[in-house]
Amino acid sequence: MLRNLTLGFTLCGALAAANYPAPVEGDWIARDFRLTNGETLPELRLHYTTIGKPERSGSGAVRNAVLIMHGTGGTGAQFLTEAFAGQLFGPGQLLDAAQHYIILPDAIGHGKSSKPSDGLRMRFPKYTYDDMVRAQYLLVTEGLGVNHLRLAMGTSMGAMHTWLWGETYPDFMDALMPLASQPVEIGGENRMVRKIIIDAIERDPAWKNGEYTTQPVPGLTCAVSILTIMTSSPLQLQKQYPTRESVDAMLEKTIPERVAREDANDLIYALAASRFYNPEPNLGKIQAPLVAINSADDLVNPPELGIAQREIQKVKRGRFILIPISDETRGHRTHSLPSVWGRYLGQLLQESESK
Repeated sequence: MLRNLTLGFTLCGALAAANYPAPVEGDWIARDFRLTNGETLPELRLHYTTIGKPERSGSGAVRNAVLIMHGTGGTGAQFLTEAFAGQLFGPGQLLDAAQHYIILPDAIGHGKSSKPSDGLRMRFPKYTYDDMVRAQYLLVTEGLGVNHLRLAMGTSMGAMHTWLWGETYPDFMDALMPLASQPVEIGGENRMVRKIIIDAIERDPAWKNGEYTTQPVPGLTCAVSILTIMTSSPLQLQKQYPTRESVDAMLEKTIPERVAREDANDLIYALAASRFYNPEPNLGKIQAPLVAINSADDLVNPPELGIAQREIQKVKRGRFILIPISDETRGHRTHSLPSVWGRYLGQLLQESESK
C-alpha cells in the first residue's frame, strides 16, 4: 500500500479566508483491498482533507489527531463551512486547528474516493459500513501515519461509523462522539426509507441495471424527495414555507438541483452499505468516553423509539444527550451545528483529557 503524494492541493475561494490553517487535500491508495464479502479492489483510492499538523509525544504517539466522518452522500469537505469549521477550528475554539490535526476523509463510494460512478457501476464491490471503517483505519494509520486519535466523531452515517470505530479499535482513541444515529441494526422506518429509495431507482426503466446513459431522473427524483423530507425539520419548514405557493416554489427549485448532483448507482450503494450495520452486540467493548447526541426533531432517529437511551447503558463510559426542539435545531441536520451541541463536545474533551 503506497501513499499517493498529492498533498499540497489546497481548497480555495472563501475557505482561504477562514480563521484556521489552510485545508490540504490528498489521495492515498490501498492496494488489493479485500472486502468482508471476499471481493477485492486492486486499487482503492481514499481521498481526504487535513487541517493542521500532527504532534507526537515522547513515545511517538500522536496526541492531537481528530477524525470527523461525514454522512450518506457527503464528503469530508462538507465540514469546511462557517457553521461547522467556523465554530470549531478557529483560534481558541474546541478543535483549534493550530493545536489539532483534523482528518476529514471521503468514505468509500463518496466524494473523490473510489465509487461506482468511476466506471465499474454496479460491478463495483458491494461494500458495507465495516469495510468503510476498515478503509478509514488504513488511511489514518498507514496513509497518514497516525497511531492514535484524540477524538473520533461523525454525523449520521459517520456517527454510525463512530460506534464501529469505538468497538473495533477500542484502544485507538481518547473520546467518541456520534451525532444523529442509533447503535442498533437499521430497521423500521429507516430501513423502509432506504429500500423504497433503492427500489424507486432500480424500477425506473432508464436505470437499465445500472448501465444508464443518462441519469434515471424519475427514480432519483423520488429518492431525493424522500431524503429531503426525512432530513428536514417540520418546525423550520413551516416557518420558512408557510404557504402552498412558497412550498411549491421551493420544491420546483431545490429538488431538480439536488437530482442533478446525484448519481443513481452511487446512491444505491451508499444506502445499501448499512445492510449489516449492527454495533449493539459489541457496545460493551467500547472503552473510551462516548457522548451520543440526537435532536428531538430528527425524523431519521425519532426520540420516541427510546433506542439510544436504552442502548447507551451498555457503554461503560457512555452518555446520551437528546437536544430539545428549538429555533436552533434543524432536524437531522442538527448534527452539523456545533452551536447547538458544542458544549457537550467541550465536556467530553475535558472528561477524556487525562486518559
